[in-house]
Order: sequence, then structure tokens, then C-alpha cells
Amino acid sequence: MRTRTDMAAPSQPHQATYDAIVIGAGIQGSFTAYHLAQRHRDTLLLEQFILPHSRGSSHGQSRITRSTYSRVPYARMMPDSFRLWKRLEDEAGTSLYRRTGLVVLGPAGDPELEGCRRSLGDNHVLDATELAQHFPGLRLHAGEVALWDSTGGVLFAARALRAVQDAFRRHGGTLQDGEQVLHIEPGAMLTITTTAGVYRAPRLIITAGAWTGALLAPLGLRLPLQVCYHHGSPTDPDERDRVPPGTPSPDVTLLSSFISSHLPGLEPWPAVVETCLYTNTPDGDFILDRHPKYSNIIIGAGFSGHGFKLAPVVGKLLCELSLGEEPSHSTAPFAITRFPGVLRAAL
Repeated sequence: MRTRTDMAAPSQPHQATYDAIVIGAGIQGSFTAYHLAQRHRDTLLLEQFILPHSRGSSHGQSRITRSTYSRVPYARMMPDSFRLWKRLEDEAGTSLYRRTGLVVLGPAGDPELEGCRRSLGDNHVLDATELAQHFPGLRLHAGEVALWDSTGGVLFAARALRAVQDAFRRHGGTLQDGEQVLHIEPGAMLTITTTAGVYRAPRLIITAGAWTGALLAPLGLRLPLQVCYHHGSPTDPDERDRVPPGTPSPDVTLLSSFISSHLPGLEPWPAVVETCLYTNTPDGDFILDRHPKYSNIIIGAGFSGHGFKLAPVVGKLLCELSLGEEPSHSTAPFAITRFPGVLRAAL
């Protein structure tokens, strides 16, 4: 296993050639690198910040997981995701998921809710009596429907990120943090210049979250990515810490209002607030595709606030795309070509 000190003396720039380079060591990039290392590819995982950090989308104590999905492609991917999370748990020898069950609430007839109902089946609908029996703290309002997903639960986010990065290193991978990518030179052998070194590889996977757009712009690709706090206010990822303390948050107000209405026994205002950057696409679907001009550059982006639970499968798909293999799930819904105007303007 190569370590940082094996690469070069501290005063010298790092130089090395790899089978694959992954930019961005959040949960998506870390799983991508993990799958590549498992496939015996000598892989470099680059992260611009010192790990662990809270600048991106993969930090914090927990993320929700579930089987129910209103969109069919994600519903089909979730069984594989649960299986791969379990495999990582076994490999890491630690718990990464707590099964609690999940209640989905929404107005009857809502398209999103009806999609979830189809995903689960009608026998998972709870009427007001059943909901009160099992969840006496939850209040169902007139015209609302409750669905029960027994597979739902909590992923331990920060622990999961550490686990997959540790597993990547055990499989021989190299993780370099505190290295910002300065330049990507396309070619059959790509050259990646960072603040600390120069690296070469025949394949590159970009999973840089909110910084993906800035990396792709010099490569002639301008994807319609907006950075925001979930569906909150758009923000510049490098300016997010400059919001003055105590600035009112409409998102917190919205959540507090929901808690007051549906969970009246709880204190509605949060004790702790953590920010998490989400990078949204216009349609809320992922981008998992090749660069249209440089086919050995693979892009995973726009996870739109619902990517963490699917990261094991996303990593596998990005790995397969980078190796020129048939993806184990269809990536057609995640193609860049669904934004044709953007491509024409950029290329």
C-alpha cells in the first residue's frame, strides 16, 4: 500500500502514474475508488480539503435510507445498494446502518406520493387508526396518506465515509487529501496537476460535488448544476462560510412548521444546525456519463440531495463506465444528452 510519504519527499512535487484517478473523496468518489481498487486497478483518490471535513455533502452523523422511491430507476437500484452497504459493513466490521422503518406522509393524489405507493405496494398504506396505533406521536391531517417502508432507516454518514476510504486503502488504493486540482490535460493518458503534484492515468472520474462545474468548464462542458442547501438558497461553495451568524433561514422555519403540525409533542426548533451542500440538476436526477468529447473522463454529479443512500451502486456504475464495461444498471436516465442545449453551447 502506497502512503503519502512513499510518494516523494515533502519538499518535492508528487509524480506518479496510475490506472485510474478519482477527483473528490466524498461518498460517491470514495465508493468509485473502492470499486476500482477491488478490481485491482491502481487508483488515486484526490481530495482538495484535509480529511475529515464538513465543506461538501458527505459529512454529518446520519443520512436517511429507504427502498421506496417515486422514480423507477432508483427503486430498482436500491436492493443492490442495500446489499453493497451490508458488504461494506461486513468488511469494515462495524455497523453503518440502523433499520428503523420509515413513514412517508403526503397529500392523497400527490404524484410523488403515488410513485412511492407504487414502489411499495398498496399493503404498505397506513390509515389514521393504524398510524395512531404504531406512531402515536404522528398526526395525520385530513386528505393526507401515510406509507410504511419497513426497510427504511439511518446510515451513519461520517462513519460510512471513513469505512469506505479505509477499505479502499486496504485494497491498495492511494488517498491524497489537501490537494486541489489546478489543471486537467485530456489525452489518451490524462495529466492531472494539483497543488502538490502531477499525476497521469488513462481514465479519470470526476465526483467533485459543488466544484464539478469549475473543473469541467475548461474541458468545454457546462452542465446545468446549481449549488444549494437542499432545495434552499443557491450558494457559491467557496463562499458558504461567509453568511453572517444568526442570518434567518427559511428552510429551518419550514421544517419547524412541519414538526409543529405533524409532531406536536416535539420541540420544533433544532438544537444543532449543520449545513450540507447539495448540487442539483434541473430535473433532480443524477448525471452518470462520459464526457461527450473525452470518453476516458467519467462524470458523477448532480446528486440533488438523494445520492448518499445510492453511493455504493453509483460508485460501481462509475467504475464500470470507466473500465468500458456494460453498466450493471441502465445509465440512460442519467445521460448528459438530456441537456442538449447546454452541450451545443459548450462544445
